[in-house]
Amino acid sequence: MRIESLSPKTNSALIAQHSVLCAALCAMLFARCSVAEAQQQKKIPRIGFLAINSVSASAPSVEAFRLGLRQLGYVEGQNILVEWRYADGRSDGLPDLAAELVRIKVDVIVTSATSPTQAAKKATNTIPIVIASHNDPIGAGLVASLAHPGGNVTGLSNIAIELSGKRLELLKEIVPKVSRVAILRIPRSPATPPQMKEMELAAHSLGIRLQPADWETLEDLDNAFATMVKGNSEALITFSGPRFGLYRTRIIELAAKNSLPTMYPNTVYAEVGGLMSYGVNTVDLYRRAAIYVDKILKGAKPADLPVEQPTKFELVINLKTAKEIGLTIPPNVLARADRVIR
Repeated sequence: MRIESLSPKTNSALIAQHSVLCAALCAMLFARCSVAEAQQQKKIPRIGFLAINSVSASAPSVEAFRLGLRQLGYVEGQNILVEWRYADGRSDGLPDLAAELVRIKVDVIVTSATSPTQAAKKATNTIPIVIASHNDPIGAGLVASLAHPGGNVTGLSNIAIELSGKRLELLKEIVPKVSRVAILRIPRSPATPPQMKEMELAAHSLGIRLQPADWETLEDLDNAFATMVKGNSEALITFSGPRFGLYRTRIIELAAKNSLPTMYPNTVYAEVGGLMSYGVNTVDLYRRAAIYVDKILKGAKPADLPVEQPTKFELVINLKTAKEIGLTIPPNVLARADRVIR
């Protein structure tokens, strides 16, 4: 058996080649470890969602917000976390919930209406706040202007005061002989005075007498509807606000019980049994709020993101409810509806 020894020159070449291979392998393993470590350390964005309503009352809005996140590629629990906080209709519980979101260092807080947004704004002036829906963010002192919000608050406005008169006109078309219309309102709400002003202008031109029915709590609702019956109200228009959403089901039940043709301010009411609605699709605003969240997570500042105003309004009619209260919807109104629920 013959064994050939390598020459010193050949041996040196092999050692050099081996050293190069080892260095390359080490570099590759180091790079992979660095990437893995970076992925592990990459922070998952955390969003705070602050609602004045209960879990059930907020469900349509929550689902719309989740849909908006999914459409932008966010999967809850994987590449984004959402901290859900509900005040169950108690505005006095909002400051503590807002403070908790600040304490756990969320990246963005999503709110709607005045009370939750004010609570969040008082809790922080650095964490971005996105309003999913608000009647008048300027009047409430939440933003400096719609075009240039300033500060840490921006989002979407559902302000459309001029629709108050249009709702009365539509109600008159559906119930041509109506002369007394009840207005379910919360007197202390900042959105009430401007809506009443528009409604009164329309009522004067239509020859309709408005009959305010005021309420604050759930217990007040029965008395408010008793006032309508006592005043021989022939139809009803409800104003908007978080508290209306909280007791939406009860309001619809009482309207049906008293056979009152009722116009509601947004699509959710008609979808869950209300006769008809005309206004902004407020639930869809929550889907669009996810766009603001996405922009902020990618580096945009709330002060530089203009508050979006509504441009599309929907007329939704529930024919099933119309049949239950013995009301026939004129064909010309049905033809103008964006959606008809049968």
